Amino acid sequence: MKKVENVLKSNTRSWLEIDLTRISHNIKEVQKLIPSTSKIMAIVKANGYGHGDVECSRMMEQQGIDFFGVSSVDEGVRLRENGIQSPILVLGYTPPVHFHYLNEASLIQTLVSKEYAEKLNAYAKEQNVVVKAHAKVDTGMSRIGIIAQDHAYHIEDIKALYRLEHLDVCGIFSHFSVSDCLDEENCAFTNHQIALFERVLADLRAEGIDPGTTHLQNSYGILNYPNLHYDYVRPGLLWMGVTSDDALAIRTAPQFQPIMEWKANVSLVKDIQPGVTVSYGRHFKAEVCTRVATLAVGYADGFPRSVSNQGACVLLHGRRVPIIGNICMDQMMVDITGLDGVSEGDVATLIGCDGDEVLSVDELSRLAHTINNETLCWISQRVPRIYK
Repeated sequence: MKKVENVLKSNTRSWLEIDLTRISHNIKEVQKLIPSTSKIMAIVKANGYGHGDVECSRMMEQQGIDFFGVSSVDEGVRLRENGIQSPILVLGYTPPVHFHYLNEASLIQTLVSKEYAEKLNAYAKEQNVVVKAHAKVDTGMSRIGIIAQDHAYHIEDIKALYRLEHLDVCGIFSHFSVSDCLDEENCAFTNHQIALFERVLADLRAEGIDPGTTHLQNSYGILNYPNLHYDYVRPGLLWMGVTSDDALAIRTAPQFQPIMEWKANVSLVKDIQPGVTVSYGRHFKAEVCTRVATLAVGYADGFPRSVSNQGACVLLHGRRVPIIGNICMDQMMVDITGLDGVSEGDVATLIGCDGDEVLSVDELSRLAHTINNETLCWISQRVPRIYK
C-alpha cells in the first residue's frame, strides 16, 4: 500500500489523503451525543461528499454502522457491487425506468408523493415483487414528501402508503430545514417540525399502523437537537469530521477530526521582476522582485476559482503563502518570496496541516461564499483519493 501511495504522490498533480481511521473517532463522537437507543444511518451520497463512498462505507460497516443513505439508485448499486451488505435508503427520486434496480439491488426507495408510491406499487405488482420503501413527510422543507404542515395536513395520503400491497413501507422520515440556526424564530420552526412529525406518528399508530423505522435528525439536528428518540440519526459531514460552517454556534461540543487533506505538487519555481503580471486578467502585478511557485491544481480539480485575488493561501514548508492572480483550470500560482528551498516536486497543502499551520475546508468555503458541503463535493474525480 505504501509503495502505491508513493507512486501516486510522485506522479500525480494533486491528490486527497483520506485517513479512514479517524472515521471511527467521529462516529463515536456522534454516538456520545445521541440516546443509546438511536443508531446511525451514514449518509454517503455524492461519493461520500467527495471522500469516497465505497471505501468509507466499508470502514463504517466494519465499525458497526448498519444503514446507509444515498441520493440515487446508481449510488446504491455501486455500494452493492462493492460489497456493502447493510440496508441502503435512496433518499431521492428514482425514475420509473430504473425501478428494477430497487428490487435487483435490494434498495429501499423514498416515497416522494402518494402518486409516486402508487406508480411504484403498480410496477411491483406487474413484476410480482415487493419493494421496500420509506415514507417521506414534508414538515417544512417543502422539497419532496407528502405535506404534513399547518396549511395542509395530508395524513390520509400517508396512511394510504402503508396499504399498498406490493410496497413494504418499513420506515418514515422527515428533514429539518433550519436545524443549524439557533435564533428564536428558527428554533421555533424546528420544534414545530418535530411536533408535526410526532403528530404523524401518533395518527398512524392510532390507526393501528406501525410507522416502521423512524428518523429525522440530519447533522445539525444531531448537534442541536441530540436528545430526540428516533430509531436512527442521519449524519453526513459529521462522520467526515467537519460541519457545514464552523462559524455557526451549536449546542454541543463534539471533538471531530477531519479525515481529509488535499495536496498538490509544485511544478515550477521562477522569479519575476517588478511590473510583471501573473495569470489571466493580469490582476496581480509584482511590485518588487517576486518568487512564484506554480502548483499543478486548478478549478477543474475543484479548487474554487472564486477565491482568486481574495487572500486565499496554501501551505508550503509549514508556512502560509498567498495565491496570486486568477486560478486557472489546471494550475495556480503562489507567492513564495522569502521562503527558501522550494523546488519542483515539493508538496503544497490546500486543505489540511503542514507543521503547526492548518488550512481548514471552512476557511476555503468562507472565501468562496459557500458551505463546506459544496466545497467538498466540488473536488473532481480526476483528483486521486489515497486511503490510509
